[in-house]
Amino acid sequence: MNIEFITKDDLRKIENLLGEIKGLIKPGQGQSKQWLKSYEVRKLLNISPGTLQNLRVNGTLRYTKIGGLLYYKLEDIEKLLEGNAR
Repeated sequence: MNIEFITKDDLRKIENLLGEIKGLIKPGQGQSKQWLKSYEVRKLLNISPGTLQNLRVNGTLRYTKIGGLLYYKLEDIEKLLEGNAR
């Protein structure tokens, strides 16, 4: 029968590893994401890239372009889902 000991150093390593895992699972706990990228919006609304483009073109969903990326406010998407979009 083999006996293995866990040292205090081993416990510290495990504690550090658990802290890192918690940080990966819940980044920014208590804070929701304010801006979403196009792929996140498409996934959230379950729509195609073309449908998202139509929502932009006809003004149903506002967006901000930074560089080559489009960003959408989570607040605007929630309004769209509630039927209160401008």
